[in-house]
Amino acid sequence: MNSAQNPSPRSLCVFCGARMGTNPAHEQAARSLGQAIAAQGWRLVYGAGDVGLMGALARAVQEAGGATFGVIPVHLMQMEVGKRDLSTFVVTETMHERKKVMFMNADVIAMLPGGAGSLDEFFEVLTWAQIGLHRKPIWLIDVAGYWGPLLALLDHVIDQGFAAASLRDLFQVLTLDEALARLEK
Repeated sequence: MNSAQNPSPRSLCVFCGARMGTNPAHEQAARSLGQAIAAQGWRLVYGAGDVGLMGALARAVQEAGGATFGVIPVHLMQMEVGKRDLSTFVVTETMHERKKVMFMNADVIAMLPGGAGSLDEFFEVLTWAQIGLHRKPIWLIDVAGYWGPLLALLDHVIDQGFAAASLRDLFQVLTLDEALARLEK
């Protein structure tokens, strides 16, 4: 069968925490998103960890029979417990290579709650969009108001003249339900 008859699945890159966080809604959101990724025939692209929200997300995709593509730098194999039972498991030398491989293998970028690493990933793909390097959708999935302070900071940056108001047009703030609905389309 040629590729026109059997297109590859759409891929959702999800950046999220290597920790679970304190709000149980964050883990539930990761599990719900993972189940929907598999149910809708998408492939998960993520950081290949088996801890925190990353692990919950990947296990939910796998339990629902979905495809997983994980990318982890060699120096995080122990800390993030590299999940070797993925459909595709890639080990990189650096964090930058990890982000690049994840981004290149995704159709859409999504953010669940996370820490400094997730913020780094968000700002990198946002900056790439701002300078015209890509036009991939970026979804900021706001679970229990988690991203409110980040949105306030971005508004402050715009208000202070360090970015154009169009910066907010480069990503979409979605509820979990809105993100799940987009996977169905």
